[in-house]
Amino acid sequence: MKTLVILAHPHLSDSTVNKAWSLRLHEEQDVTVHDLYSEYPDFKIDMEREQKLLLEHDRIVFQFPFYWYSSPSLLKEWQDEVLAYGWAYGSQGTKLHGKEFMLAVSTGGPEAAYQSGGYNHYSMSELFKPFQAMANLTGMRFLPAFVEHGVRMLDQEQVNESAEALIGHIKKDY
Repeated sequence: MKTLVILAHPHLSDSTVNKAWSLRLHEEQDVTVHDLYSEYPDFKIDMEREQKLLLEHDRIVFQFPFYWYSSPSLLKEWQDEVLAYGWAYGSQGTKLHGKEFMLAVSTGGPEAAYQSGGYNHYSMSELFKPFQAMANLTGMRFLPAFVEHGVRMLDQEQVNESAEALIGHIKKDY
């Protein structure tokens, strides 16, 4: 199975976890890591190139730090540009049908903050609903997300363990 990881981190060089994930993912032969902020610093997305990348892969992963209960802005711009009507959705928009989709997300806050009654009042499952709706609309199968909470508190060994766990999650048969 060929996997495309669409990485969206505006400050990857300053990241600990997302940078470690990216480096580890680059070691996998059947995984393509596509760094949007490196590729499109001007936010001018090449829709045809991106659509071609999607067609060449079976599993699509959005990797990003959780910003204001969603993804960084370039990933949203990517969705707006690439997942076009008539291509990704609509009566003729069937290009992504049958592909698998998952999220790989890091949060600064602890897991307890992301639940009913927690600091943020909602679970990650609830906060991920727009991504699940996107997968549904485009005919992709929404797979369980990989979430690493409290990344600011992780030591290097925990960061390395997280990267290995992400590989296991992304390569798992669902």
